[in-house]
Amino acid sequence: MIVRNLQLVRDRITTACVAAARDPASVRLLAVSKTFNADAVIEAMSDGQRAFGENYIQEGVDKILAVRAWEADHPDLPLSRPSEWHCIGPIQSNKTRLVAEHFDWVQSVDRLKIAQRLSEQRPPHLPPLQVCLQVNIDGGATKSGVAPQDAQALAAEVARLPRLQLRGLMSIPEPAPDFVAACAIHKRAADLFDQINRAGVLPQAMDTLSMGMTADLEAAIHAGSTMVRVGTAIFGGR
Repeated sequence: MIVRNLQLVRDRITTACVAAARDPASVRLLAVSKTFNADAVIEAMSDGQRAFGENYIQEGVDKILAVRAWEADHPDLPLSRPSEWHCIGPIQSNKTRLVAEHFDWVQSVDRLKIAQRLSEQRPPHLPPLQVCLQVNIDGGATKSGVAPQDAQALAAEVARLPRLQLRGLMSIPEPAPDFVAACAIHKRAADLFDQINRAGVLPQAMDTLSMGMTADLEAAIHAGSTMVRVGTAIFGGR
């Protein structure tokens, strides 16, 4: 089932890219595996999926350890590269060490304090932690994220921290009533992304715009997303 669902999602991404006159290779698929076990991740890996997103930090760490142990026990399998793990949920200060020590990416940084702790706690033997700033692009009262007007200043601060590499922006807007409205909201995040890159405040340009989930990935791709985060359409309902 997971393998079939992955193909359906990949077909949706390709179709959306063609409609937007974009190269399908310009959009990465992040499989959101929260609440599903390591066996589900391994099944997805059997079909070539490598990037996985986790919202709950302790659950994610347990899964990362289980999958990496499985990878170590199967060195002869034709896996093109190891699994890659993205923290996409809110991060409390007492959880930053777990994130820094186990994840490859963090997409939910919205405060300098969290970024500083991740920088300080990233083990020196690991590559820099890849970071996206979460932006509350539509001002949702229940949504995490830095306010759009504060994103450029935060990006400049985070980009200067050691052991981190600022890669881009992530947004989770409220559901939109239709495709046009969803495109408009995602376009606001894309415009902010371009604005920060043009401002010249970063040592290197951001390259990742993480927008779109199961319900709105087509609109996000139309607006310029380079990474869609899909859980339900791959693993099923939670």
